[in-house]
Amino acid sequence: MAESDGGEADPGAGRAAGGGDDPAPRAQRPQLAKSRTIAGSAAAAASAEIRRGGRDGGILARRSTTAAAAPLQQVPRRLTVAVDDPSHAAPNAGVLDRDWCYPSFLGPHASRPRPPRQQQTPPPAVAAAPARRNPSGNPATTRRVAASQRDEEKSLASVVKQSALLGERRPLSPPPPPPRARRFDLSPYCLLLLLVVTVTSSSLAFWQWMKVLGLQKKVRSCSGGADAADSEETAETSWVLGDPGSGFVSSESWKLAPMLALAIPLFLFKYADQLRRKKENSSRTRSTEEEVPLEKRIAYKVDVFFSGHPYAKLLALLIATVVLIASGGIALYSVSGSGFLEALWLSWTFVADSGNHADQVGLGPRIVSVSISAGGMLVFATMLGLVSDAISEKVDSWRKGKSEVIEVNHILILGWSDKLGSLLKQLAIANKSIGGGVVVVLAERDKEEMEMDIGKLGFDFMGTSVICRSGSPLILADLKKVSVSKARAIIVLASDENADQSDARALRVVLSLTGVKEGLRGHIVVEMSDLDNEPLVKLVGGELIETVVAHDVIGRLMIQCALQPGLAQIWEDILGFENAEFYIKRWPELDGMRFGDVLISFPDAVPCGVKLASRFGSILMNPDDDYVLREGDEILVIAEDDDTYAPAPLPEVHKGFLPNVPTPPKYPEKILFCGWRRDIHDMIMVLEAFLAPGSELWMFNEVPEKARETKLTDGGMDILGLTNIKLVHKEGNAVIRRHLESLPLETFDSILILADESVEDSIVQSDSRSLATLLLIRDVQSKRLPSKESKSPLHHNGFSHSSWIRKMQHASDKSIIISEILDSRTRNLVSVSKISDYVLSNELVSMALAMVAEDKQINRVLEELFAEEGNEMCIRSAEFYLYEQEELSFLDIMVRARERDEIVIGYRLANTDEAIINPEHKSEIKKWSLDDVFVVIAKADREDNRAKHM
Repeated sequence: MAESDGGEADPGAGRAAGGGDDPAPRAQRPQLAKSRTIAGSAAAAASAEIRRGGRDGGILARRSTTAAAAPLQQVPRRLTVAVDDPSHAAPNAGVLDRDWCYPSFLGPHASRPRPPRQQQTPPPAVAAAPARRNPSGNPATTRRVAASQRDEEKSLASVVKQSALLGERRPLSPPPPPPRARRFDLSPYCLLLLLVVTVTSSSLAFWQWMKVLGLQKKVRSCSGGADAADSEETAETSWVLGDPGSGFVSSESWKLAPMLALAIPLFLFKYADQLRRKKENSSRTRSTEEEVPLEKRIAYKVDVFFSGHPYAKLLALLIATVVLIASGGIALYSVSGSGFLEALWLSWTFVADSGNHADQVGLGPRIVSVSISAGGMLVFATMLGLVSDAISEKVDSWRKGKSEVIEVNHILILGWSDKLGSLLKQLAIANKSIGGGVVVVLAERDKEEMEMDIGKLGFDFMGTSVICRSGSPLILADLKKVSVSKARAIIVLASDENADQSDARALRVVLSLTGVKEGLRGHIVVEMSDLDNEPLVKLVGGELIETVVAHDVIGRLMIQCALQPGLAQIWEDILGFENAEFYIKRWPELDGMRFGDVLISFPDAVPCGVKLASRFGSILMNPDDDYVLREGDEILVIAEDDDTYAPAPLPEVHKGFLPNVPTPPKYPEKILFCGWRRDIHDMIMVLEAFLAPGSELWMFNEVPEKARETKLTDGGMDILGLTNIKLVHKEGNAVIRRHLESLPLETFDSILILADESVEDSIVQSDSRSLATLLLIRDVQSKRLPSKESKSPLHHNGFSHSSWIRKMQHASDKSIIISEILDSRTRNLVSVSKISDYVLSNELVSMALAMVAEDKQINRVLEELFAEEGNEMCIRSAEFYLYEQEELSFLDIMVRARERDEIVIGYRLANTDEAIINPEHKSEIKKWSLDDVFVVIAKADREDNRAKHM
């Protein structure tokens, strides 16, 4: 069988079928250019034909162009599909790119729909071909075959398309979406139309009421004045009574008219919504988009309105109340004979008091009054709920610290740490002289928890108010809530995270503070954890920033206290506000006076330096006696409070003769570091500046020796450049006794127990480790050092524990141990036992923060006193200033000390344990002993160190 979609028979096939010779043979037409998959009914028909052919001679998937004339029962059916356009033939010399047939046993092949091609009327030769293929000559069989061939041709012609190369195929485009019905929405035009209809209907109803009232009056006047003689009036009355609407007016049916007028807009709204629904249903096609019902849209709009407007609930309640009163008044006016205003008043009374409806008479008024009373109870219940919720929300906002702080000239603390308690205490003491101040704390904690923790501190704030607010210092809205622009000082506390994270957070807080649009009135005091991060914070904050590096302050104090026993107590007295502290103030009456005279001009203070106006406010500590005060200069003093001192006339001073006692030379020392600090390289450099050549520094910790050298080198220290000290490395655990026993603990001049870097994030764990190390070291020392008493009388009485404490106290006389305890509560426990010479804690950092917060200029003083060079605070023996049993006043000793370029600020007697800073009655004559010591501010006597750095 040879077929083409053009409808013409193959000449060669005709000859084969007829068996005759063609006198004029023609050239054979091009065969199938490109085959396509048959879809739909055509695929089914083709599958049926192939199955029939498979029963006869097997399935042939290969298609041929011609077929021999043979009986249908003997020759396998071969199907050839071709196109009539030769231009679409493949350019590969007749080799087809896909010449196969889809097997029927795999099921029907689903292909994409293609539009049918216009069928052409086949010529008569094609119709005659089945007849030629039937050699039996059976007419019925011939007709059936011809009919099946025609059906097959039609089905094939409907799906065969012009061929195309595989490379020329384009991706299928998705079918276009069905047309969407135009949405019929009620807003805003329909709603506006309904509003106009409602207003018009209401106005019409009101006008009708007024007109009906007038007609009622006329009807009543006509019925009451039946004896009137005026004929014209009688005619008018008869006309009114005879009017068809007079019966409606005189009856009670007209009262339903207002209700009908008000109901018209509701029916119109409902009818419009039904029209919209019907139109959408009629024009909606099959689509996956889900239409939102009107009820859900209204609920959504109401939800958005209530969530977006704070007073939406009250407004809705007011509208509901007005609607209830109005509708109730109209209903009462309709069912009762009272006036409209009287009906409105009755409706209000029913809403306000549900018991007022008991006096109503009649079925209609009672039903209306009961309905109004029920609505009134609902309205008042809703109102009570709203009022209760509003009060609860306001109380919760107060309780949670969400209200705004309206304060001026207060101190703002940002953050929360263990230093907050001692910081609040120092600020309260500082503000005691002015009757107390205001301190505001902003932290990311609950307000109640903060207030509870502050209440547990257990000390009197002496008039100072502490206000807590919950919020983040990184959010400008929270900063404005605590009046950050009106604070006279802002303290940024370090967090309990590691040093880098804490300093990074402090940097972000400083950036937030600099972004306040209103500007800042006061300065910012930032507590830093790492000295290397200090320049970055100062770069961001500029002149407003004052930094206090907690780690560096404690480290330097530990070194100074180790080299000069007793200096820690002096620093605690000066840094805290409980005793004497630094103050800077200008005294114009002292302009033109020498500093040597200014030194003894204050009976209740000790001048220590001058703030120079000519050098942009720089502070000159311990100036020469010949320095003359100029206009604008301020005096730095140590006093009890800022209002407790003033200059006085110069007193009489007996200078006498200064003993010629040379400064003793420095001797090498042996110091032990237990633990590893993050800034240990800075501490080593400070020791390098303080110690004499030949000193040894033993470092005992768990860090491997190679790792130590790497860390020290990364910190910027030149290990080979150390000339005064020699590093001795020992590896071990400071809380294991056998590791400590391997050290010569009894030979060290000073032992510093450091808060180890590995546990610095946990204050409790760090303090526990330091305390255990302290007790183990003292116990080992007490057993190695000879005891003063062979037997203790307390031991025989059973007080062995007290004897053990006394032995450790005796060991403390041989070597100095300085412990770093972070928690002030643990510090108090260790101080009571007196097994450690002194304990340094974060309380000193809190004191420094409070002092710098009160006066930012004090930070320059502390930086100079903590530095390796410049002036320093020292403890001197009395032999440098007086003779044995010499009677002198404190002012006389101050004048004598000026010959050594020193300023005496206090003393400690030989029979006392505490030093006195800025003593009272400085002119009083006392008898002094050579065992007494004096606290002085002296210029650095490290000539060798200065020569080394030159």
